[in-house]
Amino acid sequence: MLERSCYGLGLAALSQLLGSDQAQASTRGPMPRAKRVIFLFQSGAPSQMDLWDYKPLLNKMNGKELPDSVRQGQRLTGMSANQSSMPLVGSPYAFKQYGRSGAWVSELLPHTAKIVDDLCVVKSMHTDAINHGPGVCFFQTGSQFPGRPSIGAWVNYGLGTESEDLPGFVVLITKDKSGQPLVSNYWGSGFLPSEFQATRFRSGSDPILYLENPPGLAAETRRRSLDTLAALHRGLMTESADPQLEARIKQYELAYRMQIAAPEATDLSSEPDHIFELYGEEAREPGTYAANCLLARRLAERGVRFIQLYHQDWDHHDHLPKELPRLCKETDQATAALVTDLKQRGLLDDTLVVWAGEFGRTNYCQGKLTADDFGRDHHPKCFTIWMAGGGAKPGTVHGETDEFCYNIVDKAVSVFDLNATMLHLLGIDHTALAFRYQGRDFRLTDVHGQVMRDLTAG
Repeated sequence: MLERSCYGLGLAALSQLLGSDQAQASTRGPMPRAKRVIFLFQSGAPSQMDLWDYKPLLNKMNGKELPDSVRQGQRLTGMSANQSSMPLVGSPYAFKQYGRSGAWVSELLPHTAKIVDDLCVVKSMHTDAINHGPGVCFFQTGSQFPGRPSIGAWVNYGLGTESEDLPGFVVLITKDKSGQPLVSNYWGSGFLPSEFQATRFRSGSDPILYLENPPGLAAETRRRSLDTLAALHRGLMTESADPQLEARIKQYELAYRMQIAAPEATDLSSEPDHIFELYGEEAREPGTYAANCLLARRLAERGVRFIQLYHQDWDHHDHLPKELPRLCKETDQATAALVTDLKQRGLLDDTLVVWAGEFGRTNYCQGKLTADDFGRDHHPKCFTIWMAGGGAKPGTVHGETDEFCYNIVDKAVSVFDLNATMLHLLGIDHTALAFRYQGRDFRLTDVHGQVMRDLTAG
């Protein structure tokens, strides 16, 4: 009861009673617009000027050198810093304007283009990281260094879960994908109690490892075992006020309840044919991006607070004209279907959907530019993300980059700003959601970040 009290204040009080190292401040903020988050993370960094940020000047100057006045001496990765030439490369894909905002959308995203009036497109994102590991870590935890709690863990800690029988934070990863590795600290709890870390759902007949009873162990026997184990842990708590003991008890109990709830939630066979047509036939195959989008909707319906999807292989240093269309084909229909499906069920109003990668791509070619092939290096100075639902301002294009798509010229949004805004939409004051660890109060946005009011509705 204490854990699930308003904005986690009960848990803070419990922490004080236990004499633990926690010092969670009041997280009271505005009235929440969102109850939950579905984060569609496109790992590897999609190319913004080939999908969202239309730059006709790049096509006119295709093959010409990136002007020094544009680069302004900014750092580059080791993969292209020593190139003797940095030829600009325009997008080979056609763009059109859509919706009341007039947002430019590439021909590679025909399904997403149809829902652009539901989107808040942010073309002025920037990040401090220039390589994948630190970049993903920074986006997910607010730090380029491993060990901090992920945003899903922070939200789970601050708000708790709406479901008694499912985790508050779930991670889904598209199966059979290559690309930059995904490591568990991206969705870990860091120094928060371990009960707030994500539970990863895998594809196949056994989506959650070690959930089922071992062969020969009856449910009644497991129940007695858990009761005895909980009694032993509570006995230890009388000697040592260790919050990890309480977290362990809760995790065992949740696993027991999930034995019934999780198989039902992950079984997509009950979905009607028209839903599979909406998401695409790949949604029938567990572990695909389409199936994970559909599963995310089912988990949102059942009260999971934070659902994180990862889709790898967006890292196109070469062969972009071949690889980028393939990635868009894998994700475009299901992404648009998720927003549409949430909307038709009345869930989009209080579900915040976020689509993002860890940074953007360069406007110049990495390696050799040919008539039909090129690649783009990492670019942290500007890229595009979008939000939908949950209080995000629909039908909006926020921010602007220069005509070379290299620098931001209006309404910059940092990763800290985005995280502050997401927490704001969940009704959390990002400056107050804190945890004391090793003598210091930590928070997701560290000492940075401001709520971007232009991105919120009303």
